Amino acid sequence: MNLLEGLRIDAQLRLAHTVSWVYAQRGDHTVRLMHRPWQHTPYPTYARLRAQGPVVTGPMGFAVATTRASVGEVVRGSEFGTEPPPGSGLHNRFDVVDLSFLQRDPPDHTRLRRVARPAFAPRMIRTYRESVEQVCGEFLDLALARDRFDLMHDFAQPFPIRVIALLLGVPESDQARFAQIGNVIGGSLDGARSAHHLARIRKASAELDTLFDRLLAERRAEPRDDVLSAVAAASDEGQVKGDEVGALCRLLLIAGFETTVNLIGNGVMALLRDPEQWRALVEDTSLASAAVEEVLRYDSPVQTTVRWVHEDTRVQGVPLARGEQVICLLGSANRDPEHFGDPDRFDVRRPDAGEHLSFSSGVHYCLGAPLARLEGEVALRALAERAPDLAPTAMPTRRRTLVVRGLSDFPVKSEVGR
Repeated sequence: MNLLEGLRIDAQLRLAHTVSWVYAQRGDHTVRLMHRPWQHTPYPTYARLRAQGPVVTGPMGFAVATTRASVGEVVRGSEFGTEPPPGSGLHNRFDVVDLSFLQRDPPDHTRLRRVARPAFAPRMIRTYRESVEQVCGEFLDLALARDRFDLMHDFAQPFPIRVIALLLGVPESDQARFAQIGNVIGGSLDGARSAHHLARIRKASAELDTLFDRLLAERRAEPRDDVLSAVAAASDEGQVKGDEVGALCRLLLIAGFETTVNLIGNGVMALLRDPEQWRALVEDTSLASAAVEEVLRYDSPVQTTVRWVHEDTRVQGVPLARGEQVICLLGSANRDPEHFGDPDRFDVRRPDAGEHLSFSSGVHYCLGAPLARLEGEVALRALAERAPDLAPTAMPTRRRTLVVRGLSDFPVKSEVGR
């Protein structure tokens, strides 16, 4: 990126930010979600948007699906896609890095997803449990060796990154850099904040491609029982073409850890804020799976997903025209009082918690959902068993993102864990 391109990008981003900030100050809730303080605590804004209707169109030119019924209709509807409609000349303003079939529609979506699906199928995930528990135990040992540690830096982040590295077949010598690159690319889901940020994302993406190119070449020479060997074979057979290989590997990295990192952080924060709920889990760790579902509903790690209208349609009676962009508020759908009773209350025994839309739905249902559920369950169970006195020592810090909702820092302590 040259200087002039960087200046142009910065000018465009500043203009968009200024315009949206003006509308936010005027009280428009669709754009308030892009700014603090509303972004930091989005749930009151979601409630105000639901009160306006199941689909709300804002001044910035996109529509927002606000309720569980409207979000479910959009993410499952054949009239919608993750790509702009063919021939429209439109583009997704939020896409700054290619994440393979996450940003593709059938038939390309179907072809690419088929390559990755076997490694993340529920049947295979069950075989990973022993390895996941072992990795979880190793990081928890290191964290609990000190009476004070940072839940995110010392446990929630390195644990799932090590797991996905093992599943993909990334050697231990590359895993530290692999994690750093993954964090940069994971932060791209909200779009670039500046030309400098975009340059960092592009550099990380290129570095990750180089790493995967080397590993794929090794797998072609000596295939193993890992995901990269499967990708290498699919590439040689023509199922994955050219630049699609790097994009598929990037997506597998993000799908394998981003949701889990924030599921653990958001979940522990919600549990510790409600001592009754934490005690319930400590006294009965078989509630860990149910707790994962309630965390996903109550404070979803992924708050939004984007769809394009491919043909004129209606959603919950609201007309949408071909070419419109729809922001689906997953976090709002999961707190919809028309579907969930007392939705703002966190309850690990909630019977319908699993009806959340945190993993989307339809053909784009999250491929990494079974792995995230397994890792979340293992992590919450282990913390409840080994650190029943776990407590925060300072306020956790939220990441400055909307699409991905999570924590950057969470200082905690446990004396029993030692």
